Amino acid sequence: MDHAFVCGNPALDFLVTLRARRTARLEVLTSPDRLVAWYLESGLVDAVSACQEFDLRQAVAVREAIYELVSARRAGEDYDETALAVVNGAARVPAATPQLTAAGRWTEATAVEALSLVARLAVELLSGPDVPLLKECGNPECTRVYIDRSRGMRRQWCGMEACGNRVKAAAYRARKKQARVPAAQ
Repeated sequence: MDHAFVCGNPALDFLVTLRARRTARLEVLTSPDRLVAWYLESGLVDAVSACQEFDLRQAVAVREAIYELVSARRAGEDYDETALAVVNGAARVPAATPQLTAAGRWTEATAVEALSLVARLAVELLSGPDVPLLKECGNPECTRVYIDRSRGMRRQWCGMEACGNRVKAAAYRARKKQARVPAAQ
């Protein structure tokens, strides 16, 4: 699995396909195949028809619009009209319909239908009860927004495995270094 799904909502996890937004801006969706891989790994669909460059550009535009809307919601600001139009336009497209098979649930989608699922999840998230639970990771290099459902809403990082451990290890090294400095004088 190439992607991490730690944000509590696939629409938020979709935002992480652009990593390190403040610094290096590492694009994960570098090809239509990478977009298909994300849709499949997210579990939103079980199969996706081949994506084209247009589908990739559309997905990136929707991702960035969702990010703008999430950022505005978290800051208590008004939504950008263009971002609203992009997300609502993608959400208006009929989404993939799950089917029941002998093996269980199966959802096959086109790229447009899969993107519609992501946009609809963003609409539901931003208009639902989880808005007050939205937090950004405490790691200054990480820009993941996640839903904090921890007891007391005290979660600081998107995930302990990556960001939490990095931040704690860096703080430990800094304390050790600081403790050595006065002893050397």
